Amino acid sequence: MEKQRLSERFSETFGTRAEFYAAAPGRTELGGNHTDHQHGRVLAAAVNLVTEAAVAKNDRREICVQSEGYPMVKISLDDLLPKAEEQGTTAALIRGVAARFVQMGYSIGGFDAVAASTVLPGSGLSSSAAFEVLIGTILNFLYAEGSVSAVEIAKIAQYAENMYFGKPCGLMDQMASSVGNVIGIDFADPENPVIERINFDFAASGYALCIIDSGADHADLTDEYAAIPRDMKAVAGLFGKEFLRDVQESEFLAMINVVRDVCGDRAVLRAMHFFAENKRVERQIAALQRGDLKAYLAEVTASGRSSWNLLQNVVPNGETRHQNMAIALAVAEKLLDGEGAYRVHGGGFAGTIQAFVPETRLEAFREGIERVLGEGSCHVLNVRPDGGVLSNL
Repeated sequence: MEKQRLSERFSETFGTRAEFYAAAPGRTELGGNHTDHQHGRVLAAAVNLVTEAAVAKNDRREICVQSEGYPMVKISLDDLLPKAEEQGTTAALIRGVAARFVQMGYSIGGFDAVAASTVLPGSGLSSSAAFEVLIGTILNFLYAEGSVSAVEIAKIAQYAENMYFGKPCGLMDQMASSVGNVIGIDFADPENPVIERINFDFAASGYALCIIDSGADHADLTDEYAAIPRDMKAVAGLFGKEFLRDVQESEFLAMINVVRDVCGDRAVLRAMHFFAENKRVERQIAALQRGDLKAYLAEVTASGRSSWNLLQNVVPNGETRHQNMAIALAVAEKLLDGEGAYRVHGGGFAGTIQAFVPETRLEAFREGIERVLGEGSCHVLNVRPDGGVLSNL
């Protein structure tokens, strides 16, 4: 939405003038499917779909946010304890971000905002992380003098989603949105993640980055998502560790039959995915740094196969009638015909897949995808260099 339209909406909603414009991008996961919650490596990028807001300070000790198409949400800054009845809501995210700022010793205050988003919910581009980072960015620049780093804002956002919203997510989504650009992240020490900016222009390479909506609904899939870190942690626990990153793959392979007996075969396969995917991210980063797109795309496809075969986050358990993600992957493979690459994107089970499509095939690819999955299901994205930002209107 244009800044002018946001400003007009702000005046219509609050009867005063907006002072600031804030924005935070959605993200796309380029590598490291379900590795972040095990302190692994990921490759991600901010994209040119954003959650944005017109903002002004208020002196009412409350945060008021009116997102386009939704009712006004009001949070009192004098009541920042988690609310069980708010889990899964926008209010929980705002309250959680504000609470974490206070816990970390930062100053906060009230503000009014009208927001709009092109990061559609359920798109696999992490609309929740973009919103959390937006709120954190506003508080940072309005009340903390910009002293909170992009990395800290990402951690605050993750805290809000874990502890207030009730979703046990890793840190990749928030980090990519907050920092911006293409980044490699090593979560070996999640309190001090190592972030590496990577300069690579996919558009200039002759390939389009596409996100394809499978048409599947995320509803009722919380247990499916939660089972992945649970399975991985069960394997780690057998070796006296909390996270798979701290387990030696050689020890795991040497004891694989014991692990099968104790944890079950699905957990074993998911651990195998983690070990392979973690190393794969290193190769992807190296390939982009040396400009070797062919090698990078080969790793993308290998990642997708590992997610499907080992991680098993394509088809929800027991589902036979509707296998939207599997259909999307199969159609993409057929249309690419050995060129480009395709993979599971994000959490899996529902939502989106990712494809790198040669520009010469893009229109035919889009038409083929949308013929099966519906009009508007294929989104062509660009990498956004900026993360969360705030500026004067």
